[in-house]
Amino acid sequence: MKGLSMEVPAYVWTLTIVGIVGLLAFDFFFHVRKAHTPSLKESTVWSAIYVGIALLFGLGVLLFGGSKMGTEYFAGYVTEKALSVDNLFVFLIIMSSFRVPRADQQKVLLFGIVFSLIARTAFIFLGAALINSFAWVFYIFGLILLITAGNLLKPGDHDPESEALMVRLAKRFLPASEHFDGDKLFTVENGKKVLTPMLLVMVAIGGTDILFALDSIPAIFGLTQNVFIVFTATAFSLMGLRQLFFLIDGLLDRLIYLSYGLAMILGFIGVKLILHALHENTLPFINDGEHVDVVEVSTEMSLSVILGVLVVTILASLFSNKGKAKNAVSAARLYATEYLDLNFETDLVERDKIFAKMCREEETLRALPEKYKRRIRNEEAFMNLLRAAHAEHDKAHVRADEHG
Repeated sequence: MKGLSMEVPAYVWTLTIVGIVGLLAFDFFFHVRKAHTPSLKESTVWSAIYVGIALLFGLGVLLFGGSKMGTEYFAGYVTEKALSVDNLFVFLIIMSSFRVPRADQQKVLLFGIVFSLIARTAFIFLGAALINSFAWVFYIFGLILLITAGNLLKPGDHDPESEALMVRLAKRFLPASEHFDGDKLFTVENGKKVLTPMLLVMVAIGGTDILFALDSIPAIFGLTQNVFIVFTATAFSLMGLRQLFFLIDGLLDRLIYLSYGLAMILGFIGVKLILHALHENTLPFINDGEHVDVVEVSTEMSLSVILGVLVVTILASLFSNKGKAKNAVSAARLYATEYLDLNFETDLVERDKIFAKMCREEETLRALPEKYKRRIRNEEAFMNLLRAAHAEHDKAHVRADEHG
């Protein structure tokens, strides 16, 4: 290999970076600055806009850079987008652990996106420097992806206990107040300036972003060694992630086979990297330092495999009873918790709306096959939560009748 392809004019790099920073600034000032929970319509429209911008950029790469660069961009974008959706599971667990108010979750997500972009950019240029100097780095990248793929196949991949390392570290080493103060990072308690849980959330998400970059960057370097394509595919995959979170929030638990699909994709790219490393081999203890004649996987085939695996994975998840059960349990738990968190003065109409949503999810659970209903009935904490919500709802109506 004769170094990484970086033959992109400086003005193109400049315009691209300015455009990405401009999109992030627009997102903050026009959507995130004022705390609110995005509606389904807002999330859908802006998710579509950001995906549209990424696709238009890809068409530009295809038009001006040729079919090879265009295919590499789309393969990288799809892979990084899939990995980003997987990362949303962990963001959801972290925000649930800290009980981040729904209206403030946007700022946490935008911080996560910006920090992730910075961390991944640093890894991209570090990776580029290593690959330019040492072709054997592809062996290491390949092994990292194969190990990551194996870890994704372990049961309980998104179990809160296994994913909350950064949460526990943040809480242990950065003691903070018990309560949020809007979206402030510091507040005053008993006359002293103290940290708020918002700062801990951002530290936890920032730490996990660095861990995510360790799988993400080797994966895309397995599809292309063009630093401009690596950077732009990674950046555009992160754009719109905030809106996507609110759009598919209710579906995240439904994608039960996503980790298996990602394991297949990362394993495939890991093998592709090792084959490429063998083809470019310079290690003296492998074939006397000469290249090895192996079949190399084309970018077109990589894109086909990635898209095929994702389509099968998503469809299998959406149509499975297990996925429906997990989604209904997650939604019912969310609505029950939200209902129990309401204060005494909350309007009865608002209470009834949330309670009705919870009841709809309970109906979905009752319609499931008996084996899933048995498992759910065995989840004592979940069943107690539902019973508590029903009891509180009855009390609220009794109070309303007494004062009516």
